[in-house]
Amino acid sequence: MSKVEDFEELRPLLFSIAYRILGSVSEAEDAVQETWLRFDGSATRPTSTKAFLSATVTRISIDVLRSARVRREEYVGPWFPEPLLSDPYQDPARSAELADSVSMAALLLLERLSPLERAVFLLREVFAFGFDEVAAAVGRSEAACRQLLVRARRHMEAGRPRFAADRQERQRLAARFFDALENGDVGGLRKLLAADVQLAGDGGGKAPQLARAVMGADNVARVLGSVFPWLMRIGVTFEPHEVNGQPGATFRDRDGKILYTLVLEVLDGQIQTIRGVINPDKLGHLGPVADAWAIDREMKQARRRMN
Repeated sequence: MSKVEDFEELRPLLFSIAYRILGSVSEAEDAVQETWLRFDGSATRPTSTKAFLSATVTRISIDVLRSARVRREEYVGPWFPEPLLSDPYQDPARSAELADSVSMAALLLLERLSPLERAVFLLREVFAFGFDEVAAAVGRSEAACRQLLVRARRHMEAGRPRFAADRQERQRLAARFFDALENGDVGGLRKLLAADVQLAGDGGGKAPQLARAVMGADNVARVLGSVFPWLMRIGVTFEPHEVNGQPGATFRDRDGKILYTLVLEVLDGQIQTIRGVINPDKLGHLGPVADAWAIDREMKQARRRMN
């Protein structure tokens, strides 16, 4: 196989590693491209192309993450990962680990780890690399990597929910949720929400969003029921779609431009967390981005006319 063929075969794996380390589609794509440039510029072919490329994209991603963390500390409002509608890498033997590790909840838990802990945890626990490969990728001894993994596991397990829902249960609950959302059925929404449900949006200061996180079933149901039906009236449409492996939806304006993504976290038969991403910088990979400020103004004008 040529270098290009070797690389293209491994591209889905490289992107999946980079995205989980970085939580950013655009930065992951840049890391994969930089990996190609280094591979293409190498005068010799590595013994294992997979090991070489995986190590290269991991090191690049670690460096990017270290600089990105400074920006995230200054981020306006809650920071969420860029929404991912489909993971290009599939491995039937690791399907459960891959699906769990790409969820918004898991990616936010990974933010608690140091860049090295994060990389070691993902390469070992999610992608099942050997400790020798992990050590080569992060430039540490195998003994050091084992210690990094122990610390990472401890952080991850402490933050994981105790009860998760199966896929079919999540999809049934999500279908009922989006029906109620479209109809502004506050009572119907309330029945689906956990008592301590949280609703939060990531606008990054670049799009309208809730002033603060909303908590509690009554409050969240009222906010959802008072906003989304009005969006529907001014031509906003939505399409149920998995977002980061969880039930969610993409919202678009009347011209089909992407406005918003919403993802639901379902636990123990109820919706526990609702996260929305409306920051235009995080939506460009999904297509042309809508003007959220203009839509917000139009919605408010429609409400005033009706009142």
